[in-house]
Amino acid sequence: MKKHFNWTNVRIVLLLGVMVFLYAFTSYRNSNRNLTKSEVVFVDENGAFIEQETVNKLLIENNTDVKSIKKVEVNLNKLEKSVNSNPMIEKSEVYLSIDGVLKAKVKQKNPIARVFNEEGSFYIDYQGNKMPLSDKFTARVPIVSGEINKEFKDDFHKLLQFVYDDDFLKKNIIGIQIYPNGSIRMQNRSYDFVIEFGKAQNMETKFNNYKAFFQKTTADNSISKYKNINLIFTQQVVCTK
Repeated sequence: MKKHFNWTNVRIVLLLGVMVFLYAFTSYRNSNRNLTKSEVVFVDENGAFIEQETVNKLLIENNTDVKSIKKVEVNLNKLEKSVNSNPMIEKSEVYLSIDGVLKAKVKQKNPIARVFNEEGSFYIDYQGNKMPLSDKFTARVPIVSGEINKEFKDDFHKLLQFVYDDDFLKKNIIGIQIYPNGSIRMQNRSYDFVIEFGKAQNMETKFNNYKAFFQKTTADNSISKYKNINLIFTQQVVCTK
């Protein structure tokens, strides 16, 4: 008996082979093309603590021109680590577009306080880490003085986050002084009174008491008469004129 070839199947196999060849050839040519440009996008709402040019230099490493880099030579994981090593950057995402653009989406660290102590001056970011000052932008955050004792560090960090996340407190509290025993004093933006907060405990209750005091005394125009606001006792606000 004569065997009959199924030419339809043969054509399909040949077509698939041609497609695989064209795909491999195109991928090879594409990977050996040079990059067209680099692009940096800041995805946070902060001012620019770091310039785009600085991030660009981290992306192209030792190369002077991004167009001299072949796509096949790009190590995205390595570049991402390089960008993330900058002390101003919280995290980044580095990737290549189809048209050969090396892109970096960058989230800067978010400062929530500025510390002045024996070490000098630096920011504390939202994650509780040190962040250097920038000569490009200055964040409007509370000024912290005194030594941050390791024993109270976590509680104090939570307090800074609490202040930052609250619109009223964020605008209202401009200074925070820490004492060796963990006790805290605060300063108000618009008035001269001192806020005796005590330790960073029962924060929500204490701040609610402060807001109630502030609302009442601004309503009756008596707030400027007070010199000391004591929030240590959570059941009441003790004020002195």
